[in-house]
Amino acid sequence: MRARLAIAASARPCELREVVLRNKPQAMLTASPKGTVPVLIDTDGKVVDQSLDIMFWALEQNDPGLWLTPQQGTLQAMQALIGECDGPFKHALDRYKYPQRYDDVNGTDYRDSVVSWLADLDKRLTASDYLFGNRPALADMAIAPFVRQFAHTDKDWFLAQPWAGLTRWLQAWMQSDLFERIMHKYPPWQEGMPGQAFP
Repeated sequence: MRARLAIAASARPCELREVVLRNKPQAMLTASPKGTVPVLIDTDGKVVDQSLDIMFWALEQNDPGLWLTPQQGTLQAMQALIGECDGPFKHALDRYKYPQRYDDVNGTDYRDSVVSWLADLDKRLTASDYLFGNRPALADMAIAPFVRQFAHTDKDWFLAQPWAGLTRWLQAWMQSDLFERIMHKYPPWQEGMPGQAFP
């Protein structure tokens, strides 16, 4: 999701190949044997197979929304906050959302372990519309997809929390034109089929 956000924001034309992870195409596994999405193959054959790296790939070519230049703070500060999301928060999110995939895991304990981190995001979003000022930046677009997963795991619980800023920010992002554009459903790609023009 976040790779698509940055590609769409940069207006960098790509050929999108939708895959079903339980039936991974051989072309995907040949390009990136780790077998996870997203995978981007540049026109020079370079493979980029981490979503944050794909965000940088797109935005370093064209960044009309100035996502790499936050209104407040620095790119390094954004990267540090994204690191907290991709590390401890994502670790807890996986175990909260899918406790059955892990041994001796209580999903509620993992949910509760990140409450203070989400409360810190809420403080930022009470002071400004976005995480680093009053316009969206890289941190918002890299973190929002994971906060969305967290919120949707137990919507009633999430909405009962005193996080007005975080809830407003998440809802505004989910109602944005950009979110609508990246959520379009495409038919699964198979060998021999053309890809979809994206964005």
